[in-house]
Amino acid sequence: MNGPIVVGFDGSPESVAATGWAAREAVLRGRPLELVEAWPWRRTDVLGTEDAIAWSRQRLAAKEEELRAVLASGAQITSTHVPEEPADALEAAGRNAAMLVLGSRGLGTLRGYLVGSVSQEVLRRAACPVVLVRAEEGGPTTGGSASGGSAEGDVVLGLDIRHACDDVVAFAFEAARLRSARLRAVHAWMPPTGSEYMAFAAIGSMDAELSAAEQRQFADTLSPWRSRCPQVTVNAELVRGHAAATVVEAAAGAGLLVVGRRVRRAPIGAHLGPVAHAAIHHVQCPVAVVPYD
Repeated sequence: MNGPIVVGFDGSPESVAATGWAAREAVLRGRPLELVEAWPWRRTDVLGTEDAIAWSRQRLAAKEEELRAVLASGAQITSTHVPEEPADALEAAGRNAAMLVLGSRGLGTLRGYLVGSVSQEVLRRAACPVVLVRAEEGGPTTGGSASGGSAEGDVVLGLDIRHACDDVVAFAFEAARLRSARLRAVHAWMPPTGSEYMAFAAIGSMDAELSAAEQRQFADTLSPWRSRCPQVTVNAELVRGHAAATVVEAAAGAGLLVVGRRVRRAPIGAHLGPVAHAAIHHVQCPVAVVPYD
């Protein structure tokens, strides 16, 4: 994945957390960092006046200078002020990016994301991985603090072995390698619908066979990646249960959760599967949603 790390910035605590996370990720990956602020208001609106635009540009430039001061010398940082709708601006910036990073509002005492229309639209349209970073409840708003936003903690991969999702697995292994973190690959499976009506002995026998088959396929999926990244410690966890609930539970205390999003060409219909949807709404740590065909 070539290109810069692109982060959406609008001055909110969520976007400040996102820029902090994105800056650290840019250093980890040796990538340029690009801050993008969309300013779609017309000149007839209060926020479309010359003074408002000048103020937003100054705020963006100040954030760029702040990050430049705290990052390693030689870090490449740029900022762009775009007179477009946020989703359009971010989707366009992501076409040549290694990843897009967006902030998401917390839900008070509830653990999760309040994912707005911009984030939903970017997730649906982005050609690159999108990382959602939740602002830390009651935390500082100037230092890029984010819940789980450091390199500490396991990288958790929610893996669907029924689809060829090499881009998702590659992203998770690379994230774990860069962080010197353990990778926990989690796959959930359920027996076929209707099996609960079978005789008890038959259910037990079938569960054992299905579990063994799932385990073999799970191991086969991870095997080539273990060979490519021998420095990454991998824990493979096969869980009997619903995939969305399993992944959300597994992400508790993680440093990063990685899930896939199957690219859908149809303009209507759901563009996020149930696992990704549950993850972005109910997981506290940063969530990377990686598209795959």
